[in-house]
Amino acid sequence: MQTSDILKKVRKIEIKTRRLSNHIFSGEYHSHFKGRGMTFSEVRPYQFGDDVRSIDWNVTARYNEPFVKVFEEERELTLMLMVDVSGSEFFGTQSQFKKDTLTEIAATLAFSAIQNNDKVGLVLFTGNIELYIPPKKGKSHVLRIIRELLEFQPKNKSTDIKKALEFLSSVMKKKAIVFVLSDFMDEGYEKPLQIASKKHDLTGIRVFDTKEVEIPNIGILPILDAESGKTVWVDTTSSGVRNTYAANYKSKVAYFQSQFNKSGSGIIHNRTDEDYVKNLIGYFRRS
Repeated sequence: MQTSDILKKVRKIEIKTRRLSNHIFSGEYHSHFKGRGMTFSEVRPYQFGDDVRSIDWNVTARYNEPFVKVFEEERELTLMLMVDVSGSEFFGTQSQFKKDTLTEIAATLAFSAIQNNDKVGLVLFTGNIELYIPPKKGKSHVLRIIRELLEFQPKNKSTDIKKALEFLSSVMKKKAIVFVLSDFMDEGYEKPLQIASKKHDLTGIRVFDTKEVEIPNIGILPILDAESGKTVWVDTTSSGVRNTYAANYKSKVAYFQSQFNKSGSGIIHNRTDEDYVKNLIGYFRRS
């Protein structure tokens, strides 16, 4: 694709998502995240009316009089976008691919963050870590992130959420706001999810297409596995085949929900034909 075409696509998505983040979403982002992080500042003598839970018992014992810990609000936050770019994201039977919806959601979150003067970083992952852009501030930085979301060509097509979460824990030493955007057609990531969720404010955004939930009865047809690259012939007239596929799909969705709930992380489900802004705002207002 020509550079001019890429820039046109970047500009198009910037206009769409920035308008959303400016007029609809930035207030929700601001109220939901700002002030949630607190850092230790100092200790001072206890005063009448102080919360007893803030007493520093070590210092109190040392000086034989009560002291309390003083915390101050973290003014600067870091937003990390972890986006699945595996083969299964290039599927869509509605208005666009899952990848397109993931890109728009990520761009909206990124523009909302820079309006708050926060840092934004990006991890693109498949079965491997494909790209890591460390968190920075500024519009030009966010536009670079959007360009990568639009045009990056992954080397791998499989999915490994476990490896992506392990990478997050290795590079992000301070608390961050983390969104994992994927269809979550993967399992086995419960341990790194537990570790990451204890340190970060983590939310999983599952993007899916209505037609991938189950296979319709339309005869014998070739089906391409977007992640393995293999084509197999499937007899969709067989109720056993259809039921096995549906059960496998439901199992992965149930795993995603149960593990994210167990870890205390947030969950958003978004169909490719749904209004993702409405879902995001609803999520932040409920949280």
